[in-house]
Amino acid sequence: MAVDYYKYDYEFAEPPRVTSLQNTVPLPTFKDFGDDVYFVADQRGYELTNKSGKIVDPRLKLNKVVREISYSPSGVTVKTEDNWVYRADYVMVSASLGVLQSDLIQFKPQLPSWKIVVIYQFDMAVYTKIFVKFPKKFWPEGKGREFLLYASSRRGYYAVWQEFEKQYPDANVLLVTVTDEESRRIEQQSDNQTKGEIVEVLRKMFPGEDVPDATDILIPRWWSDRFYRGTFSNWPIGVNRYEYDQLRAPVGRVYFTGEHTSEHYNGYVHGAYIAGIDSAEILINCAQKKMCKYHVPGKYDD
Repeated sequence: MAVDYYKYDYEFAEPPRVTSLQNTVPLPTFKDFGDDVYFVADQRGYELTNKSGKIVDPRLKLNKVVREISYSPSGVTVKTEDNWVYRADYVMVSASLGVLQSDLIQFKPQLPSWKIVVIYQFDMAVYTKIFVKFPKKFWPEGKGREFLLYASSRRGYYAVWQEFEKQYPDANVLLVTVTDEESRRIEQQSDNQTKGEIVEVLRKMFPGEDVPDATDILIPRWWSDRFYRGTFSNWPIGVNRYEYDQLRAPVGRVYFTGEHTSEHYNGYVHGAYIAGIDSAEILINCAQKKMCKYHVPGKYDD
């Protein structure tokens, strides 16, 4: 079961009983870019500024929380939490699937029923990487020992571990990945409780070693964060290409993008990037070339 978890849940954040084979077998990301999986330790991340640290484009507004999007045949109005109002001809919504499934953003008028239904047909999975620091190393190191599996009768209970000696020598840090129900459970308990569970598991994994208490822990809470409400989308059983086309289809002057609208790479950063380009082209073709052909009617529409 630990190997099964490593092959499925560890990639899609949900068990195979709910994950569709569409877009997963073969997995386009690995098929197109190779099977190698790397932990990226580059501290630069994704920069929106120039070398001086200043925002390059003044139209980029940070720390603005969109709460309402009003749309009509003549344009759109966006209202933020701090009562600013922005008007435009079109709007591109890149909020996560989890946010669309929440009540953070109100659409006026309400999105049509076919759009609401398809938003809830896809899953917003939860994938949690927990970093734990110790006063000393007690785990195996070296080639072929980056990953460790813990076999528990409870699916996904602190199952997949990584050590970081190559990336961060002498950091004494382990990474354990949890998903789905375990992620939600852990998000709702204290860090100290999680730390205690982790140390208990490690002492079972290394019974002959002196496993000390952890000195620090970092637990992202993607599911609890109102700006994410999960980590990435997953295609559940029963969802096909038709529903995907509905998911990314615009509603009037409101367009949608994000990793969940990526044709082949949903769940990945490159999927979000490519989806952004695709969605922008759809909008530009409509706004500038009057080629507004992207319309996916509901199954039961006349």
